[in-house]
Amino acid sequence: MDDPELTRGGYSIFDETLADLTYPEVEALAREGAVVLWGLGVIEEHGPHLPLGTDVYLPYASLKLVRRHLDAQGIKAAILPPFYWGINNVTGSFAGSVTVRPSTMTNLMLDVFGSLRKDGFQTIFCVSGQGDALHNRTMAEAIKQGRAETGIRAYFVVPSYWAERLAPDEKEDHIQIYPHRPPPQPFPDVHAGAAETSMVWAFYPRLVRETVLPSLQPTRFTADELAEWRRGWANARRVTPHGYLGDPAAADRERGRVIVETQARLIAEVITAKVRGGTP
Repeated sequence: MDDPELTRGGYSIFDETLADLTYPEVEALAREGAVVLWGLGVIEEHGPHLPLGTDVYLPYASLKLVRRHLDAQGIKAAILPPFYWGINNVTGSFAGSVTVRPSTMTNLMLDVFGSLRKDGFQTIFCVSGQGDALHNRTMAEAIKQGRAETGIRAYFVVPSYWAERLAPDEKEDHIQIYPHRPPPQPFPDVHAGAAETSMVWAFYPRLVRETVLPSLQPTRFTADELAEWRRGWANARRVTPHGYLGDPAAADRERGRVIVETQARLIAEVITAKVRGGTP
């Protein structure tokens, strides 16, 4: 199931990113007008079967596919190494869930934007790997602030069903929404469940604890239980003592591949439209 080209760097999150280039190569990309792609995730628990880096690995894999789509459209793109010191407001009580203050995340993002502008890059598209509402609101605000302070054309590319929780003003140019919604499920599957497990299994199979999967029972949460989980910390730990919300045992590797490939295509379409539109 592994794509030899996509996974040629093994599990290194630096493969195909600026981190593996030399400074003259980076200068050349900036001169050529390359857009920058940046995935912003977290180090966070994902149950007893998925790695803490799930929300870092998945957007990274997606953006590698996005870059291929953009290249086919004649749009040059550079991938920034993933960001992973984000906000875990929901799962913060679990071991391994590292969370930072919103001000810390904002300042780091602003410094990165400034460094990119210093190197001559003008446009960056940011994709979140984390569903936590506070993480994404902080991203949106930092992107807006970065545009004002550094002059970089920064955009937050977000799926429609996340945008609803982000509650952005769709007229704000830095929010780019792509139309993607998971298929209807009888019960919520939002964290380390069937979907996320399928995606990790498709692209990073050695990181999935396959022997654990059959023992994981579906959570079958009601809307009220989901709301309680989203209150976070002790509340989340109480309602999901094993750190997952959904049905991880129902994971399917092919389904995971389709999910990531679909997301990548939709993200690439939004970026292509923005670049071709020539708007700031």
